[in-house]
Amino acid sequence: MVKTKREIRKLSLEELTLVLQQLGEPKFRAKQIYEWLWQKGASGFVAMTNLSKELRKKLEDEFEIFSITIDTEQKSIDGTIKCRFKLHDDHFIEGVLIPTETRMTACVSSQVGCNLGCKFCATGYMKTKRNLEPYEIYDQVFLLNAIAEKNYDKHLSNIVFMGMGEPLLNYKNVLLSIERITGEDGMAMSPRRITVSTAGLAKMIRKLADDKVKFNLALSLHAADDIKRSELMPINDSNNLTDLVQALNYFYDRTKNVITFEYILFDGINESLTDAKNLVKLCRQTNAKVNIIEYNTIQEADFHKSKKEQRENFIAYLEDQGVVAIVRRSRGKDIDAACGQLANK
Repeated sequence: MVKTKREIRKLSLEELTLVLQQLGEPKFRAKQIYEWLWQKGASGFVAMTNLSKELRKKLEDEFEIFSITIDTEQKSIDGTIKCRFKLHDDHFIEGVLIPTETRMTACVSSQVGCNLGCKFCATGYMKTKRNLEPYEIYDQVFLLNAIAEKNYDKHLSNIVFMGMGEPLLNYKNVLLSIERITGEDGMAMSPRRITVSTAGLAKMIRKLADDKVKFNLALSLHAADDIKRSELMPINDSNNLTDLVQALNYFYDRTKNVITFEYILFDGINESLTDAKNLVKLCRQTNAKVNIIEYNTIQEADFHKSKKEQRENFIAYLEDQGVVAIVRRSRGKDIDAACGQLANK
């Protein structure tokens, strides 16, 4: 009978220390191994050259390291780099490096596929295969940081959970991955540089508040009335705007963390003056700012981006009403790396 090996990165430092003591090894070896796993990105025990060959053999017999690998890498004309990552069980996910003059942002996935079915999102037309493990999320960040250093001689400055999947449906693993990313024995990134985006699960937003997370929260909104939002995002049927506003206010009261509404402008759907007024009302109820996003076409749906004049009028109204509205330019459209386009292509 073949012995089943454990993924060593599922162990906490304390658990790993105990295992090593049971193997007759000193405690300090655990920190050395942790450094190889989380700071140096070791994909195998043979690389851990400050450990004895005997210890490396013991680890090899007991554990595995399910590191993700880069299957394909594409670079956009605007400098955006998209990676398709291969997982140990032959599933694929995508992550994106988005460089600008002031930021180096990694957009990472939290699930293989997505079941929420948002009509404008390519990932929403895929079925969820499984949740990602914390170390698989961490690996995306680690590899995208290496790509940033190689291509731009810069470290990552920001991380957004806006790739494939709904982060709050993989709640525990997403929070564990952020714990590792922000930990001093991990990548030591500030949680204020991390934004988790959700399609809107009121119960889980409240849980974030109760857990007093330190990262920022973005709500994928796209319509500020329930009828339109339900047409675009079926999840609104069970998590309507009234429930979401209450959950967001609870989140802000408990954490004081930034809340952002993501709002894609669709031609003829959510760009009217009435839509703008509804959005202003929602912002005033929640103390949220707005990211205006350009729609990026996908094969699966027949939506069109808002025309320039209509978009400018919409934004001007928000600003006139004192709403902070930031226009987020789409990056990587030519390689299907922009918002809503991730589908393992």
